[in-house]
Amino acid sequence: MNIDNLVTMANQIGTFFASYPDPTEGRTEIANHLQRFWAPRMRSRLFLHIDETQGEGLNPFVIEALLEHRRDHMPPPPPGGDAG
Repeated sequence: MNIDNLVTMANQIGTFFASYPDPTEGRTEIANHLQRFWAPRMRSRLFLHIDETQGEGLNPFVIEALLEHRRDHMPPPPPGGDAG
């Protein structure tokens, strides 16, 4: 999947959950949403984008959520970066 589309979708999800009164809960819900509804390949591609470009184009709140919950909710990309 095109990284620009993934970034757009992740930012839309982030905008929704940024409205939560508790920012910690909002970041957790971003991670949970991506874990539940995104294919592993999509999540891996987004993490590869963060690793390679520091998340260019992603909302900082989304980047925080992804990095904060990477280990618990979303495994890192496979070795060799073959994520898509």
